[in-house]
Amino acid sequence: MKLAGKRAIVTGGGNGIGAAISQRLASEGCAVAIADLNAARAQSVASEILAGGGQAVAIETNIAEAASVQRMVAQADEVLGGIDILVNNAGIVHPEDKSIDDTPEAAWDMTLAVNLKGIFLASQAAVPALEASGNGIIVNVASIVGFLGSYPSQIAYTASKGGVISMTREMGVALARRNIRVNAVAPGLTATAMGEQLVDDAAAWELRRLHIPMGRMAKPDDIAATVAFLASDDASYITAHVLPVDGGMIGAYLTPPD
Repeated sequence: MKLAGKRAIVTGGGNGIGAAISQRLASEGCAVAIADLNAARAQSVASEILAGGGQAVAIETNIAEAASVQRMVAQADEVLGGIDILVNNAGIVHPEDKSIDDTPEAAWDMTLAVNLKGIFLASQAAVPALEASGNGIIVNVASIVGFLGSYPSQIAYTASKGGVISMTREMGVALARRNIRVNAVAPGLTATAMGEQLVDDAAAWELRRLHIPMGRMAKPDDIAATVAFLASDDASYITAHVLPVDGGMIGAYLTPPD
């Protein structure tokens, strides 16, 4: 197990990609604090890990509020006996996040507060514990839309994920001499409740499938495996890097026919 003895916080760990990450880290021997605004979902994932013989604790957290984030880090540090890994996964797609013409200010503010400010708050709060571990790891969950424009437009989400990419590079450089590595994964379209909202009919799926060279959505486990790699010593010389997990989308100009 590549993460035996390690201790991690996974934000937004109660469902979707976050749940898959929590379960994968636990399967690699890591004790996991599952932080989520939905306490019941966090507890459900923690219970599954515990039932499988792993170590986990659920922590109700509002990632957009500094006091809540500070409590999250303090509780995880106390219960787990330290923090080696922070996975900044929590994120939202606001239902009113649309084009530059149509997105209301409140949707913009909420999206940036969760998707970007939340990573800042969690990282800032966790850095002392990560540095104390002697080999700290931060893995941020960005998105390929941080590299590419998207249609239909989600202007706030795209802007927030572009910010995550830039912040990852900044933190990776700034924290390297403090023995903290910072990287990000940039998932493509992933088979979660959030992703499947975008492909709720055959036409919507086909519009996207045509731009995915591998011709399928990512599975949450695809993203979780990449996070586990970046959190492990196998990636010990990788920092300030953003790794797309997108079925080849960023590399494509045209995609091959079926």
